[in-house]
Amino acid sequence: MAGMSLSRLGALAYRQLLRDARSGELRVLFFALLVAVAASTAIGYFGARLNGAMLLRATEFLGADLVLNGSSPATPEQIDSGKRLGLEHAQVVEFSSVIATDNGIQLASVKAAGSAYPLRGQLKSAAAPYQPESVGKGPQPGEAWAEARLFAALNLRVGDPIEVGNKTLKLSRVLTYEPDRAGDFYSLTPRVLMHLADLAATGIVQPGSRVRYRELWRGSPQALADYRRAVKPDLTPSQRLEDARDGNRQIGGALARAERYLNLASLAAVLLAGVAVALSAARFAARRFDASALLRCLGLSRRETLGLYSLQLAQLGLLASLCGALLGWLAQLGLFHLLQGLLPATVPPGGLLPALAGIATGLVALAGFALPPLAALGRVPPLRVLRRDLLPLPPSAWLVYGAAVLALGLIMWRLSLDLRLTLGLLGGGLVAAALLGGLLLFCLRGLRRLLARAALPWRLGLGQLLRHPLAAAGQSLAFGLILLAMALITLLRSELLDTWQDQLPADAPNHFALNVLPAEKDAFAARLAQLSSHPTPLYPVVPGRLVAINGEPVRQVVSKDSTGDRAVRRDLSLTWATELPESNQLTAGSWWNSAHASELPGVSVEAKLAESLRLKLGDRLSFNVGGLEREARVSSFRLVDWDSFQPNFYMVFEPGTLQDLPVTYLTSFYLPPHHEQQLVELARAFPAVTLLQVDALLAQLRSILAQVTLAVEYVLLFVLAAGLTVLFAGLQATLDERIRQGAMLRALGARRQLLASARRAEFAVLGAGSGILAALGCELVSFLLYRFAFDMNWHPHPWLLLLPLIGALLIGGAGMLGTRRALNASPLSVLREG
Repeated sequence: MAGMSLSRLGALAYRQLLRDARSGELRVLFFALLVAVAASTAIGYFGARLNGAMLLRATEFLGADLVLNGSSPATPEQIDSGKRLGLEHAQVVEFSSVIATDNGIQLASVKAAGSAYPLRGQLKSAAAPYQPESVGKGPQPGEAWAEARLFAALNLRVGDPIEVGNKTLKLSRVLTYEPDRAGDFYSLTPRVLMHLADLAATGIVQPGSRVRYRELWRGSPQALADYRRAVKPDLTPSQRLEDARDGNRQIGGALARAERYLNLASLAAVLLAGVAVALSAARFAARRFDASALLRCLGLSRRETLGLYSLQLAQLGLLASLCGALLGWLAQLGLFHLLQGLLPATVPPGGLLPALAGIATGLVALAGFALPPLAALGRVPPLRVLRRDLLPLPPSAWLVYGAAVLALGLIMWRLSLDLRLTLGLLGGGLVAAALLGGLLLFCLRGLRRLLARAALPWRLGLGQLLRHPLAAAGQSLAFGLILLAMALITLLRSELLDTWQDQLPADAPNHFALNVLPAEKDAFAARLAQLSSHPTPLYPVVPGRLVAINGEPVRQVVSKDSTGDRAVRRDLSLTWATELPESNQLTAGSWWNSAHASELPGVSVEAKLAESLRLKLGDRLSFNVGGLEREARVSSFRLVDWDSFQPNFYMVFEPGTLQDLPVTYLTSFYLPPHHEQQLVELARAFPAVTLLQVDALLAQLRSILAQVTLAVEYVLLFVLAAGLTVLFAGLQATLDERIRQGAMLRALGARRQLLASARRAEFAVLGAGSGILAALGCELVSFLLYRFAFDMNWHPHPWLLLLPLIGALLIGGAGMLGTRRALNASPLSVLREG
C-alpha cells in the first residue's frame, strides 16, 4: 500500500466514510457540525436581512438611501457621477420665508422638491385640516401644500392663494407627513411644500441666502458606495454625505445596538460550533487509534495515514457544512414567512455571505479543533495492535489549538467587523476559561477528602470525575461555555430591551417649542403646565460659534469629518443652567464653583465633542455670539443622552455668562393624541412660538425598535437550540467510556438503580460546577461588552446565582438522557467487544 496516490487515498477515505456512516460512528460529529453551521447560517441570514430591513425603514428619515447635504448647490460633476452609476436622483431645497396672505403673514419653513421626491418613504396629505390622510406624490407646479397649523394661524382654507416671495401659489392640500421631516428637530415651522419648478420664480434664493440643498440618491449598496468614493474627495467644507445612521441620532443608536446584538448572537453560535466540533473530533480520533495502528501494520506510512483521516474528515465536514447552510437558509425562510405580518413588506434577500460565513465557520472549526487528534493518529505506532496504550497529544498540539482559536477569532471579527465586540467575547471567554478552569481543577482535587464519608452512588459518580480530573475540568468548561453563551444572550436581550423601552416611554416628549420670547416665558410655562403633565424646563438659547481654543483658531485643531469639525462649521445653540440637566451625567470636572467668581466663567462641554476637539479641563474657549467675543474656561465634561427626546446642548454655560444677550427659550413636552385643537389654541395664543411635532419620528422609532425586539427574541431561540445540541454532543463524546464502565460494574454485581444514581450525582455536580463557571464568566464578559461595545452602565446581576441550579438540572437531565445507552447496554456484549 506504500506510495498511495491522493486520488486513491480520497477513494479509500470515501469508502470508509460510507462504512462508518452505516455503523453510526460519525453521526455525532456530522450532526454537531450540521446544527452548528445551520444555527450560524440562520442567525447570519436573520440578522443580515432584518438589519437590512430596519436600515431600509430608517432611510425614510432621509427620504433616500444617501443624501448630499450642503449650504451650496451640488456641482454638475457631483450630479453626473450619481447618474452614471445608475442611481435614482431627486433634489430638495429648504429655506425659511415669510408666507403672505390677505389675512396676515407667518414665518414658515419651505421645502421645494422635485417630482421624484421622496425616494424612500411616503408623502401624505389630507383634503382638509385634521381630515383622514392619504398617500400620494407632492404638489404640482403652481400649487403648494401646508401644515394644518399654517391654515389655523392665517385662517386659510384649501384653495386659497399664498405668496412665497414673488410667486403666488394655490393651497391644494394639507401636508400631514414628510418622511425626512423628522431628521431636523430645529427646523422652523409650520411647513410648506412646493414644486421645485416654482423656486426660481419666487426670487427668494439669491447669492448669500441661507438655504439648504439636499441631493437625494437611491440605488444598490454597491452603487452608493461607489458614489461615496467618487464625490467624497471633492466635497466642499459646507457639504456632507449622510445615510440613515448619520442623519438621526436616535435611529443611529437603535440600529447600532441592534446590529451589535445580532452580531453577538452570531459570535456566540460560532463559539458553540467550536465547542461541539472539539468534543466530537476528539471522540472521532480516539475511536480510530486501533484502526490507524492496523493500517500502519499493512504498510501505510504515517503521512498517508494522517492524509487518509484528514480526507475523511474533510469530506464529512464539507457535506455537513453544505447541508447545514441549506438547513439554515430554509430555517430563516420559514421564520420570515411566519413573521411576515410583523415585519416590513420589503426585506432584503441577504445574499450569499451568511451561507459562506456559516460554511467557513464549520470548516475552520473542524480543521482547527480536529488537527490535534489527527496529529495523534499519525503518531500511532504499529505496535498498538498488541499494546492498547493511548498516546498523549504531541507537544505541538497547543500551538495547533492556538491557531484554531485565532482562526475562530478572525471569523468572528469578519462576521461582526467589530474588533471590540470580538475581543470582548473571545478574550473574555478565554480569560474566564483559564482562570475558572484552574479553580475547578483545584476544587475537584479537594473533593477527594469528602468521598470517604459519602454514600456509594456519590462515590461512584464523583469517582468518575476524580479519576480523570483534567478531562472532567475540560468537560465542565465546555458545558460552562454553553451555559455562559446562553446566559449572556438572555441577559443582553433583557437589558437591551429595557434600555430601548426606557429610551422611548409612552409619555416621551412628542412636541418641541422653539422661539419662546422672554416676555412670554412665564405665561407660556403656565399654559404648558395646564396642557401637559410632563413638560421639561424652558432652556435659554443663544446662537453662537466656537472660534478659538486657547487662542488658536479652532479649524486648525479639529480633524476633517469629525464631530468637532461638524460642530464648528455652524452656529451652536448655547445655553446656561444652574442645575445639571436631567439627561446629562458628569464624566470629568465639577459643576459650577462660586469660589472662582473672579476668573473666566465656566462652560460644560459634551464629552464626545470635547474628545474630538482634544479639550482638557481648564482650556480657554472663545465664542462669537451675535458679533461679540465671549470667553469661558472648560469646567466639566458631560455625557449626554441624545435619545431622551429632551432639549440637549453641546455647550452649557455658567449662569450669568450670556444673560445680557438677546435670548429665546426652548422646551419639549408630551401632549396626548387627539389634542390637536389645544395645540392650535396654544399656537394662536403665542404666535411667535414655533411648535414642532415629532410624533412621526416617535412612531417610526417605536416601529423599528419593535422589529429589533422581535429579532432579539428569535435569535435567542436559535442560540438556545444550538447550545442544547452542543450539550448532547459533549455527552456523546464520553459515551464509549461510560458504556465500558457501566458494563464492568454490572458484571461485578452493581444494580441498574445504583448506576443511575451515580450518573445523577456525577452530572449534577458537573452541571453545578459549570453553572458557577458560567455565572462568573458571564459577569466578566458582560462587563467587558457593556464597557467597550454597548456603551451601557454595568451592574451586578444577582439572578446569575441561579445558574448553578439551572446547570445541575439541565446538564443532569440531559446527561441522564444522553447516556441512557450506558445503562441499557448488555454487559456481556460490551465485554466481548472489548
